[in-house]
Amino acid sequence: MLAPPAKAAIFLTVTIRDGKEQEARDALADVAGVTRAIGFRIPEAALTCVVGIGAHAWDRMYAAARPDGLHPFRPLAGDKHVAVSTPGDLLFHVRADRPDLCFELGRQLMVLFAGLVDTVDEVHGFRYWDQRDLLGFVDGTESPTDAAESGPAALVGFEGSGDLTYAGASYVIVQKYLHDLDTWDRLSVEEQELVIGRKKLSDIELPDSVKPDDSHVELNTITDPDGTERDIVRDNMPFGAVGTGEFGTYFIGYAADPGVTEEMLRNMFLGRDPGKHDRILDFSTAVTGCLFFVPPADFLEDPEPFLAQPGSTAADGSLGIGRLAHSAGRSDHA
Repeated sequence: MLAPPAKAAIFLTVTIRDGKEQEARDALADVAGVTRAIGFRIPEAALTCVVGIGAHAWDRMYAAARPDGLHPFRPLAGDKHVAVSTPGDLLFHVRADRPDLCFELGRQLMVLFAGLVDTVDEVHGFRYWDQRDLLGFVDGTESPTDAAESGPAALVGFEGSGDLTYAGASYVIVQKYLHDLDTWDRLSVEEQELVIGRKKLSDIELPDSVKPDDSHVELNTITDPDGTERDIVRDNMPFGAVGTGEFGTYFIGYAADPGVTEEMLRNMFLGRDPGKHDRILDFSTAVTGCLFFVPPADFLEDPEPFLAQPGSTAADGSLGIGRLAHSAGRSDHA
């Protein structure tokens, strides 16, 4: 379901302790209720939580085969930059228009999963200026404006097409990028625009005659052989710690087919042409990388009907537990 971009988010990645798989599976059934209980107090803040399950966690919690697109995140080693693969069994993407609600839900999730999981990454994101990231460029320009565009990009089996076993589900890839703002700020505005592929002030894409073929926008434009552009749905957010000088962007991309996002990452790190990596990587380093499957909300509460009766569900244009609100499109600044 489409919703305006949130003002705050928490991205929480955890691993499940050995021997606690069944208890973690049972706890997942209560996530929706905890989210409703907290969000009910301030409904206008639109508190939501999307839950993702990693490949190793799936193998340990469910007897059924993994969903078709679920596998461990595939690392990429280019000539200069690396997309790392890091641990992650469960992802909780908490978002709202108030950071206190995100904090409270995050705290209650840790109470719910106490003794069952270990936190491996926690990022508190915020909206910055007029939808810009900490590099100063607008993030999410190519966002679809309605479900007719975002649904096919993000949701498995949208409108009854494709595999309906987990219709309404999605795949999500996350990466935590740290920015070298000191080096970035030494570039002129014109040099920064060539790295991104857009004008900094107006956000207008550079003409093809000017835009470099290793710019971020160019390498994150994915098209089918017939020229149809392939999209993903993103909800990236800036984060930072002023005292330690850690600044970054949390990339989170939802897709009906994770191969689309993976192709973008191959272009970025390996280059569409050998040796021509995405120039943004000279200033932004990926320090995490995970792939998760986001099942329909009903699955979390009772997975057995899904596991026992393939093809029995119907897509409704929603992920159920959590609205993806959204920046959809090519990747960070596409």
